[in-house]
Amino acid sequence: MKEITASELETLLEEGQQINMIDVREADEIATGKVIGAIHIPLGEIPARLEELDKTKPYTIICRSGGRSGRAAQFLEEEGYDVTNMTGGMLSWQGPIE
Repeated sequence: MKEITASELETLLEEGQQINMIDVREADEIATGKVIGAIHIPLGEIPARLEELDKTKPYTIICRSGGRSGRAAQFLEEEGYDVTNMTGGMLSWQGPIE
């Protein structure tokens, strides 16, 4: 599984790269803020919402600490998606949030 650190992702975003991000935390966790531009699909809803994702696009998966995003990334990878897990999750994120 591919991985990226929070600081590496922040640098890419600051450079203006378009990154498709999925935050798999629960709604109450999202209420505290998420990476700007990330879409919210809770981990438990990923299998039912695959039609919302495009297999031709890469995705970076985000959660609180990197565990749930790792599980989501593994599942999506097995389904044929190009995914990268953000290690450390939002606990490591120092960039802007929405």
